[in-house]
Amino acid sequence: MKVSSSFEAFSKEAPESHKAWMEAVQKLDKASALDNKTEELAYIAVLAAVRLESGLSFHVKMAKANGATREEIISSILVGLPAVGNAVVQSLPIALTAFDE
Repeated sequence: MKVSSSFEAFSKEAPESHKAWMEAVQKLDKASALDNKTEELAYIAVLAAVRLESGLSFHVKMAKANGATREEIISSILVGLPAVGNAVVQSLPIALTAFDE
């Protein structure tokens, strides 16, 4: 699965930092009590809430690969609506384009 250009640059330009980051991510995944689909949906909600749109496509595709439906993707983005406002809706077109690919 293709990662964002910013994450690709991180990997290429700072390989040791990238390696350390990925090791931490893998350990956090193992420590999580969530199944893969739920974890991806939660991560999509966080990305939308903090407006980190560069990782959305990758994580939407990961969620879909783990069985998430289009409706679950939409709901994961909109779950942050009451807390952070309508800024989350900016993530919808990016996420749905990635899901539909």
